[in-house]
Amino acid sequence: MNTLVYLIPIALVLGGLGLVAFLWAVKSGQYEDLDGASWRVLDEGDGRPQT
Repeated sequence: MNTLVYLIPIALVLGGLGLVAFLWAVKSGQYEDLDGASWRVLDEGDGRPQT
């Protein structure tokens, strides 16, 4: 029972950190172009490595 006193706040803090990271990713535009990456994989390009 004493373990729950430590585990519950740790779980809440980790969940809050995950929520903050998700909201930061949404705000910074990480999810705006979901189809672009899949098309870039199929693009053959001109054979030169991209920089």
